[in-house]
Amino acid sequence: MPRIFSEASTGFWGILLLHNIIFITKRNFVHPKRCEAPVSPCTEVEELEAETPTSPLEKEISRRSFIAATGVLTAGVAVGLPSTLSAQEAHATAPQTLPITLSINKQSHQVSVDTRTTLLDLLRENLDLTGSKKGCDHGQCGACTVLVDGRRVNSCLTLAVTAQGAEITTIEGLGTPDHLHPAQAAFLEHDGFQCGYCTPGQICSSVALMDEVKRGELSRVSFETGNLSHPSATDHEIKERMSGNICRCGAYPNIVAAVRALTLGGAA
Repeated sequence: MPRIFSEASTGFWGILLLHNIIFITKRNFVHPKRCEAPVSPCTEVEELEAETPTSPLEKEISRRSFIAATGVLTAGVAVGLPSTLSAQEAHATAPQTLPITLSINKQSHQVSVDTRTTLLDLLRENLDLTGSKKGCDHGQCGACTVLVDGRRVNSCLTLAVTAQGAEITTIEGLGTPDHLHPAQAAFLEHDGFQCGYCTPGQICSSVALMDEVKRGELSRVSFETGNLSHPSATDHEIKERMSGNICRCGAYPNIVAAVRALTLGGAA
């Protein structure tokens, strides 16, 4: 193989060299119509229009020169591609694992995870806690909501290694089939679900919402209504504070009723 192509495979200079080859090829090939005899006054108008180049590109390059230039470019890319892939592989970093200890539902778990692993994937894939659901995996639907130190977070956007030292509560840690958490009982009583896929996230959010109201935390609705001192959990407040949890089945009226009953009951 010519040395020129082996040098062209080294990156930027190879691309520049190929560009120059194509440019020279385009300039050296002569358009066939330039060798034709001059047009006489008796030439038909249709022939003149048909033979006249219609664009600057057609004036500079013929079909033959285009095919030749394409061949040069293809050969250069074919030679340069392996070295490019090798360079990318050389710069690729190997995954890093880290041993961590997490407190989940008041139980200590020691695991070794890839530092890129999300809390959601750790819960579902490593610890078999599948109550938290993967919906959008972009932090937009709320199906993966869990509690970290009592505050709701999207576990699909939370790295597992950042949760060390915090108390994590999932839907499995809120209650048992024999002793339901008040939020679980409220959703069951008011039929605040249909397919149930988003329900674990909805319930975790409602538990955090209740604590937020108790602490007197404000929402956008609080500022709109002017109720800036321990706002009550009105339907408007509930809808605003639960807006990060999507129910594709449309069970919102029953969800609001369940959260309303939960806040009015004052259960912890």
